[in-house]
Amino acid sequence: MLRGRLVTGGSVVDDGVVAAVDDRVGYAGPAAGFPGDLPPAAPDRLLLPGLVDLHCHGGAGGGFPDDDLPAVRAAAGHHRHHGTTTLVASLVSAPPEHLHRRLDLLRPLVAAGELAGVHLEGPFLAEARCGAQDPAALLPGDPRLLDELLAGGGVVSVTLAPETAHADELVDVCRAHGVLPSFGHTDATAARTAQALRSAAVTGRVSVTHLFNGMPPMLSRAPGPVAACLAAAGRGELVVELVADGVHLAPETVAMVFDLVGPAQVALVSDAMAAAGMPDGDYRLGALPVTVRGRVARLTTGGAVAGGTARLVDVVRSTVAAGVPLADAVRAATATPADLLGRSDVGRLVPGARADVLVTDAELVPVAVLAAGRPLEV
Repeated sequence: MLRGRLVTGGSVVDDGVVAAVDDRVGYAGPAAGFPGDLPPAAPDRLLLPGLVDLHCHGGAGGGFPDDDLPAVRAAAGHHRHHGTTTLVASLVSAPPEHLHRRLDLLRPLVAAGELAGVHLEGPFLAEARCGAQDPAALLPGDPRLLDELLAGGGVVSVTLAPETAHADELVDVCRAHGVLPSFGHTDATAARTAQALRSAAVTGRVSVTHLFNGMPPMLSRAPGPVAACLAAAGRGELVVELVADGVHLAPETVAMVFDLVGPAQVALVSDAMAAAGMPDGDYRLGALPVTVRGRVARLTTGGAVAGGTARLVDVVRSTVAAGVPLADAVRAATATPADLLGRSDVGRLVPGARADVLVTDAELVPVAVLAAGRPLEV
């Protein structure tokens, strides 16, 4: 049983209790309503749902796009031990045969529950906005290839540029496999982006991959994809990812998006790569070498920001420091991404949900983690 300030469902209970029954939440609510003996009050402890990260390339020195099974497991374990109890492993653009091999390696981890799924960030992206993706690996939209990649299961989301060939057909392929389409790495106009968003929203859930990053800036006479995505999110038609790690976005930008669209339309993500939890040095993101200095990862050649080095709990901490209310930041890292995955059993502390709990101090530094009711070392 855990006691502290309970932060879940967009609200805060100053004196709350979470009690697990085996791997499920048996009680989560005010201490005054708990039908049993209570541990001492702990006002300096925060009780959060286990975090849900939709976009993560690795950690602890291992990367999902290229490393072997032990390194992949170490990366997933690193994030889990820091409170991300539901983790989607992100790949990057690569030749089709490489993507097939990576999916073959990762699918058993999805089946075993070690990963919540796989995210294909490419290869159907805009070369002009490829960011830290290998431009040589990008392809025009190919519905047949996408269908082959998704056929074996395990994939839960795909990033594609709205201007890529056959974009609407790619969305249809995603829907046929129960996979979330996510628009990003795009140089499209606002009008083209809005058209793609409207078309995709008719058939189900839609997200945007790391809003602002991998797309042109919003200008007064060239509003671009940012304006179209913010407008659609404001109407409740899609969810925007934010890499609110203090590197990818200014704090004021993060706070502005929450004010405009609200936490139900924002999914905080880490976009972490192999250097998360590691010292500065030389790493890789897919086929490309990356140099990390001052905890900022950049392509060794060209200098583009190449993923993050923060865990999702660090992103939540940065979001709160940007002025976003604690309950809103936590919702954007738990229930909102869980809903995008179609998962009602994670990302919230309610009876019957999986007993995933992140316990932090008042500064959002992890002190304990429960994963399906099982304590993990922090």
